[in-house]
Amino acid sequence: MIGLRLAWLLPLSLFGAAELKLTSPTNYQVFQRQARNEGRLTIAGSRHDADGAQLEIRLTDSQGKGEWRRGEAGLAETFKLDWAAPAGGWYRLETRLSKEGKILAEQSVEHVGVGEIFLVAGQSNSANHGEEKQAVKSGLVSSFDGEIWHLAHDPQRGASGTGGSFMPPLGDALAAKLGVPIGFIPIGIGATSVREWLPAGVPFPAPPTIISRVTKRDDGSWECKGAAYANLVAREKQFGPHGFRAVLWHQGESDANQKDSTRTLPGNLYQEYLTRIIRNSNQTAGWPIPWFVAQVSYHVPGDEASADIRDAQAALWKAGLALTGPDSDALKSAWRQNSGKGVHFSGPGLREHAARWADCITPWLEQQLSQK
Repeated sequence: MIGLRLAWLLPLSLFGAAELKLTSPTNYQVFQRQARNEGRLTIAGSRHDADGAQLEIRLTDSQGKGEWRRGEAGLAETFKLDWAAPAGGWYRLETRLSKEGKILAEQSVEHVGVGEIFLVAGQSNSANHGEEKQAVKSGLVSSFDGEIWHLAHDPQRGASGTGGSFMPPLGDALAAKLGVPIGFIPIGIGATSVREWLPAGVPFPAPPTIISRVTKRDDGSWECKGAAYANLVAREKQFGPHGFRAVLWHQGESDANQKDSTRTLPGNLYQEYLTRIIRNSNQTAGWPIPWFVAQVSYHVPGDEASADIRDAQAALWKAGLALTGPDSDALKSAWRQNSGKGVHFSGPGLREHAARWADCITPWLEQQLSQK
């Protein structure tokens, strides 16, 4: 009896039972499409099975339609496949091990998409500091926090703050216009200067208002510690070349018109530093990532714009280093928190901000897709 009881506690694999586990994709994962109608999935995992078992894979649509296709054969304990798939979703991914007509093991992922992915960076209005949390209405928008994909209801994991963001309504708008799932990679950090996004060790003459992310040098100048930049590059490399569509950059309030004027960043330096961030990160990532740069310098009524910072942001568009983002300084009054008195967006402001981002992204994206 003791021997029998121990046998029940031993792993089934010791008795030759087949096992199948998936590590990619995960639920609600979006893969970047490479053309209007197609993209590629990474299907990875591990297997333990009897000799000659066949790995089979299929994607099924919302009607349950899909055909089984053969994966690799053999007894390798791990596998990683680059799998062609049509743009769209959500799909259900099904995998199984079969031998002589018998199904030995099965694994599935309920929501897998092939669509558009955007990395969102900058300061508080790129993160979760809006007045009202937003929720995904289409069911077709997810976000990635560095480890896990999930529906993109606010707050967005991976970015600072616990309030609302423009990502759920932007994702809904893009999903409606493009007909594919949308993914976000949120990494925005509230109150950050462009100086705090520089690579580690890059010097600048005067510090930003908040100095926790920078350090003073022996010669009296300052340099960035590089944490925000390192996180940016880590996410870019995690997705690989052409693994997402573009960066959406919304930042500038913490460089414009600071109460201590010595902490205000001149426009020419803002342009120089953001140029460096874009070029260096693209070089490290290994591909020419498109960057959308918004016009951003608004604080409160009476301090609604910095011509110097706005001109620096526009100069990046004119130089061809960045694509034109929305003019968020134009969003005032009821579009701002605290009945129009704050720097962050109200609920209507978040939705309007999203609509203006969609107006910038959609025509450019349609042009990109028409060329492939």
